Amino acid sequence: MRYFLSLLVLFCLISTMWADKPVSDDEIYNNVKIRLAGDRDVKGGGIDVTVQSGVVTLKGTVETDNAKSKAEKLTKKVKGVKQVINQLQVAPK
Repeated sequence: MRYFLSLLVLFCLISTMWADKPVSDDEIYNNVKIRLAGDRDVKGGGIDVTVQSGVVTLKGTVETDNAKSKAEKLTKKVKGVKQVINQLQVAPK
């Protein structure tokens, strides 16, 4: 029983050390840019991304409505993102 309690206390101490740390705006920015640039539909290299307190704003142009929607969905999946303001404009080539 004592052994079990010792393991439980040790586990609790270790798990608090591995707890999620807050994600900085810089980390969010980098991760959003990587996701958008790496997506073949969004082709996000030309999308302007700003982050303030976890709120991400997307500006620029994309070729389709699908790309606009997908850019927002990809951004929402990034750890630390609280909200996405999608100001992307659709301008087909």
